[in-house]
Amino acid sequence: MKRVSLGNTGLSIFPLIYGTLPLGSLQADLSPQEGGRLIRYALEKGVNCIDTATMYGTYSHIREALRGWGGEVVIATKTHTADPAAAREHVELALKELGRERLEIVHIHGARVADPFTERAAVLEELLKMKEEGKIGHVGLSSHYVEAFRKAAAHPEIEVVHPLINKIGLGIIDGTAAEMAEAIAGCAGAGQGVYAMKAFAGGNLISEARESLAYVAALEGVHGIAIGMLSQKEIDANVSYFQHGVLDEAVWDELEKRRRRLKIMEQFCKGCGKCLDICGSKALSLVNGKAVVDESACVLCGYCGSGCPEFFIRVI
Repeated sequence: MKRVSLGNTGLSIFPLIYGTLPLGSLQADLSPQEGGRLIRYALEKGVNCIDTATMYGTYSHIREALRGWGGEVVIATKTHTADPAAAREHVELALKELGRERLEIVHIHGARVADPFTERAAVLEELLKMKEEGKIGHVGLSSHYVEAFRKAAAHPEIEVVHPLINKIGLGIIDGTAAEMAEAIAGCAGAGQGVYAMKAFAGGNLISEARESLAYVAALEGVHGIAIGMLSQKEIDANVSYFQHGVLDEAVWDELEKRRRRLKIMEQFCKGCGKCLDICGSKALSLVNGKAVVDESACVLCGYCGSGCPEFFIRVI
């Protein structure tokens, strides 16, 4: 299978990364068995890097997929906290839940953090300690800010970056797609591994999936793209594209007809506003005491659902 070097990390990955966010309770809410079956199918097809996060709730899905698996696998997870003690707990939880002694990549997960080297300095220090302890292979940065990656290029302790990028720039908080692309190239030029997220803008660009995927894949410095996949057909289509550059017109025509949206059960919403605090795209607001989504700004990440104490928000 095709392999690319992830910057200077020494890691070699297939350029399609399995994004597990859609499998968990924030979105499709698949059982560990259902989600694990899909991840395992992708592994058997040659995908060897899995992207997850503490808040995704998909460790059980990955653990199920890896049951009895003897092949190579690179696991990248994230901690979203500003508290270094909690960050350590997140890493320890991932190690325990996944049954591993070492995680290949752990990102500072700061979608709304423009300067992680100031705002998450203590978390970075803690992750670097855990790297010295042998529990983390490489420390990374995940963000929706152009400025965060401009700064990251000057910080060699960050070895992998996970930027939001799509052809229309939807979800980028402080700039354009062109500006993010420039920052990505700068990170790659500094030797950092780069794998992109939200190439389809969380599903908003599904009707233009082929063009959207080609745009991100062609950007200077992009080594791989994380894509959430909920069927074997999606996995096959994406593997074929990244391995051979082949686009089966019939399959992609069908995939591009899929639509997703953020569902807020407004009749139950209590208007606490906790979802607004989490939304990195500022796509939510309170109207007449109820949470309302601006679909033109929403990237369908589903993070807002994790903040709803009543679980009344989900990507469907």
